[in-house]
Amino acid sequence: MSATGLGRAARATRETVSGLPREFWWLWTSTLVNRLGAFVATFMALYLTLDRGYSASYAGLVAALHGLGGVVSSLGAGVMTDRFGRRPTMLVAQLATAASVAVLGFMTHPVAIAGVAFLVGMASNASRPAVQAMIADIVPAEDRVRAFSLNYWAINLGFAVSSAGAGFIAEYSYLAGFVGEAAMTLVCAIVVFLKVPESRPERSGAPAAGGSAADDGVRLSTVLRDGRFMGVVGLSFVIALIFQQGYVGLPVAMGTDGLSSSDFGTAIAVNGVLIVVLQIPVTRFIQSRDPRLLLVASSLLAGYGFGLTAFAGSVGVYALTICVWTVAEIINAPVQNGLIVQLSPAHGRGRYQGMYTLSWSAAALIAPLMSGVVIDHFGAGWLWATCAVLGTVAAAGYWLLMRGLPATGTGGPQETVPAPETGVRVTKAEASPS
Repeated sequence: MSATGLGRAARATRETVSGLPREFWWLWTSTLVNRLGAFVATFMALYLTLDRGYSASYAGLVAALHGLGGVVSSLGAGVMTDRFGRRPTMLVAQLATAASVAVLGFMTHPVAIAGVAFLVGMASNASRPAVQAMIADIVPAEDRVRAFSLNYWAINLGFAVSSAGAGFIAEYSYLAGFVGEAAMTLVCAIVVFLKVPESRPERSGAPAAGGSAADDGVRLSTVLRDGRFMGVVGLSFVIALIFQQGYVGLPVAMGTDGLSSSDFGTAIAVNGVLIVVLQIPVTRFIQSRDPRLLLVASSLLAGYGFGLTAFAGSVGVYALTICVWTVAEIINAPVQNGLIVQLSPAHGRGRYQGMYTLSWSAAALIAPLMSGVVIDHFGAGWLWATCAVLGTVAAAGYWLLMRGLPATGTGGPQETVPAPETGVRVTKAEASPS
């Protein structure tokens, strides 16, 4: 690359990362540290089958229990985020994750392993609503897509590095991997404790009838009655079902084509590399564009990217299809997060984020069952055709649900009120329940 090209790239990077609050960067750092220590999610199946000698069916059961733990904790963590604050919820979740991961490494009885894996799933998923709500609290509305994109970039950068490192650690000692993840999660908790202040918006006036001072009138029933938001949650579940096939349906399909696990590893590595390389430039491209069009386009790219997998038969062609749906993932993640925040009242962000997190947790639980049934009874081609249909349905859903949606907030007056401790300002339109 020429000096001019390097200069443009450096300038683009500076513009992408500049202007965000210091608190966001500490939160970003904690996310990166947390993902750098990821081990259990990556190597749990290999640990159970190769190191412990359990069957693939048992490994699948443990993975399902881990996912079920995330489903169970999503809504509870959302309530905690609103009721007790973002920072306490993150601290409790991270400390619980560190402790449960460390304990899991020492478990030997199959029932104990399954039970602790369920607890790990609960604990590791519990911090997500708090992190997402805190980003929404501390970052101005016009910068949120950029902030969510950078946070997503940190997740994938950390995961890419940890996956490679964890492979070497696993060759030496699986226990070292569990202990290492526990230690990194503990470091993450320390960063949050020392550097990230509470950002929960200040209560505004008396609670609504039937509400309490603790929740300012926003309850889970409020979320469930929010038709547009629940529609977006449903579409999020559909999109998540599609993306999950990259990790449950794709390896099975490649195996039936006579390709090895190392071939799958080579192909799926394209996903992480593209996200790390393209997330920042794509963020610059999308941050000022119509979110409805972006979500429609990403849904179609996801559905038909996986649909093209029906025509793949070699590692190279599989990698090309992964490129298509990876671009969809890069676009969808930050834009959809921004939409979720836009539809969420400030004092209910935890509950709203918890419901959103639930859609992804439920998809992680159901996607393996979906792929298994479809591939066993109809063949992999039908699975990829189903993904194309689901992508089309999601695109149509976003187009319909986002009609008439204001460009920012709820369309109410943009008078501002200060949030506590951080000095962050939120609009009154955001601070009132929808």
